[in-house]
Amino acid sequence: MQVARHVVCAVSGGVDSAVAALLLRRRGADAVATGHYARTSLEDEEVFQQKHIKRPEGLFRNRFEVRNAVKLLQAADSFKDQTFFLSQVPQEALRRTLFPLGELTKDFVKKIAAENRLHHVLQKKESMGICFIGKRNFENFILEYLQPRPGRFISIEDNKVLGTHKGWFLYTLGQRANIGGLREPWYVVDKDGAKGDVLVAPRTDHPALYRDLLRTGRVHWIAEEPPAALVRDKMMECHFRFRHQMALVPCVLTLNQDGTVWVTAVKAVRALAPGQFAVFYKGDECLGSGKILRLGPSAYTLQKGQRTSSVAKEGSSDSPGLGPAP
Repeated sequence: MQVARHVVCAVSGGVDSAVAALLLRRRGADAVATGHYARTSLEDEEVFQQKHIKRPEGLFRNRFEVRNAVKLLQAADSFKDQTFFLSQVPQEALRRTLFPLGELTKDFVKKIAAENRLHHVLQKKESMGICFIGKRNFENFILEYLQPRPGRFISIEDNKVLGTHKGWFLYTLGQRANIGGLREPWYVVDKDGAKGDVLVAPRTDHPALYRDLLRTGRVHWIAEEPPAALVRDKMMECHFRFRHQMALVPCVLTLNQDGTVWVTAVKAVRALAPGQFAVFYKGDECLGSGKILRLGPSAYTLQKGQRTSSVAKEGSSDSPGLGPAP
């Protein structure tokens, strides 16, 4: 559609950056408008005024980069903010993207829809699950594509077998494990893919569910480079989340030479899981994200280590020849 001399390609909120870039090229559009709740540091008119500049290539490309990076900012409606899902967007795509809903709340969007008799927008329910699965049972959906791999539910406290399951890949850390015959709820705290075992613990607040250390893969920075403070000091305070809408967690990033980072949370976090993305924030700015590859020891493991160490020390004082002199 033609808007103020410029061509805008409007796409749904779920479109990814690769599709958006393809649409830009094929339609000859100046920008992509998407329904994500997010903002950038560029105003709409600035997006259209940009001139195409071929990106420098090679080892020293940053010395010749003259333009400032566009920042990805959280939406005005913090509950609907979708920067979590945009944390891997390339800088070049972000420069050509408009977020018309970024400054609006969901309630105000519904008000606009009502005034324009867009009843299908008002009646649409919020999507809280995995949209492409719909109302289907998750386990049944996965088992349409993967062969069952029966295994055991094992208590992390005493290694007792509590039941069986159809595949360790059906479970994620932190979720409730439906184990037949047990009255009390048990929760997944770890998985052994080689043996097929799912380790579980009683109580939703069991210390085996809490960790304060993780390592990501190579981080995708929205600005294409790590923040200057992180490069300079190799460490930086910021916040992160690994699930949409969860509260931001204060943390310290430690930059590794290979572009990965260690993330140390100020307070232990429940249900960290490999394969999820840690998304980093500094104030309103979404800095980028990295896939979680490794986890530090759980609070339960650390407590066991402390008890073992304490018992060893007590035992050593009673050893022959180490007692008090007569």
